[in-house]
Amino acid sequence: MTSPTLWTDRQGEPIACVEKLKVLRENEVELRQTLQDVFEDALLMGVAPDSMRRHLTDMIGALKELNT
Repeated sequence: MTSPTLWTDRQGEPIACVEKLKVLRENEVELRQTLQDVFEDALLMGVAPDSMRRHLTDMIGALKELNT
């Protein structure tokens, strides 16, 4: 089991709001499951595991920030 994620704000301070932390944890659980499902589907279709990991990493690297 992994240790809890320490979420920080843009200034590097820990997020302390209970509701924000709840949403972040729920999103993380959902994303982990979706990524695992996508990864397993790709492997079942013959994609090499390292190739799929690189593709997923590239997708994450291409995420755009909100203009806040």
